Formats: sequence, C-alpha cells, structure tokens
Amino acid sequence: MTIVIARAGTAEGQAALDSGLAEAARRSEDAVIFHLGGDDSDTEAQQLQGVKVTHQHPEARGRDAVGDLLDAAEAADASLIVVGIRHRSPMGKLLLGSAAQQILLEAACPVLAVKPERR
Repeated sequence: MTIVIARAGTAEGQAALDSGLAEAARRSEDAVIFHLGGDDSDTEAQQLQGVKVTHQHPEARGRDAVGDLLDAAEAADASLIVVGIRHRSPMGKLLLGSAAQQILLEAACPVLAVKPERR
C-alpha cells in the first residue's frame, strides 16, 4: 500500500510531509509526495530510512489541485492521504471553501489532517 502526502511550501505542508513519512515508516509502506507548489526541496524526504519515496507533480491544471490529488491517491491505491491544515475563521471558510474539507469528504481512503507545531 501507499501513503499519499500533500506537499506544499508552507509550515502546514512540512507538517504533512513529516507526519506522512513517519506514518509510512511505521506502517512499512511506500510514500508518494504530491507537490502542490511552493518550495519543492525534498532532501529530507530522500533520507528517511526504509521508506520508498516517489514524487508526483500535478499535470496541467485541467482540474483543481484537490481533484488531481484524489486522482493520484486512487491511482496509487492509497491506504492514507496526509494533508496539512491551518486555522481559518468561519468567514474565511465560507468565502474560500476548504481544500482539506473537500479531501476529507471525497477521499476513498482515510485522511490524516495535521497542523504544524506551535512555536
């Protein structure tokens, strides 16, 4: 099985990457890092012992990023999707929607939503 990690160049994306790779190691599963943009440095991902890591960049944005991520998870027969989340105000959720919420509702497998550590 495979764990799909939604990776963005944000603190939330880093939290998803760290948690997803740790979960892949714990389960002895492969990991697919799905790049959503931003910083694509992945040296830390390559160094995790015992986890086979592959990288996937979305194809031409014919669909939204959530659709591309869900398609990638389905193609990889994912056992888990890991996403980073951030606090948003109720008005922000109403006006902008929530990609994490859409993933939670539409994914065919379990979803782990993680927040970055507070400093």
